[in-house]
Amino acid sequence: MDYKVINLKTNSPSVDEAIANLDIEINICKLSNVKVLKVIHGYGSHGTGGAICLAVRKFLRNQIKQKKIKEILLGNEWDLSNQKCFNLLENLKDCYRDEDLNKLNPGITIVVL
Repeated sequence: MDYKVINLKTNSPSVDEAIANLDIEINICKLSNVKVLKVIHGYGSHGTGGAICLAVRKFLRNQIKQKKIKEILLGNEWDLSNQKCFNLLENLKDCYRDEDLNKLNPGITIVVL
């Protein structure tokens, strides 16, 4: 499987729990040769500030710097009009079926492993 989805909002975790879950999931995906991980983290639409969203994106940027992941696409970049997205989808046909593709969803981040 080239593509997997993780929902970090399940069971309303703390920020630290969500980041720990994401770190574990990235490692599992890499061992399983998953190429793309869609992370559902929400965006704080209920007035809570989107702490998990901000922490996830900071964590993922650090993962890029450490060369543990290749790149990320923010939810608003998960659109066929975006060149990075288009290039990624050329090689990963499974992602075309993603329900958030072309929806500009700020509550997700796409991780290229």
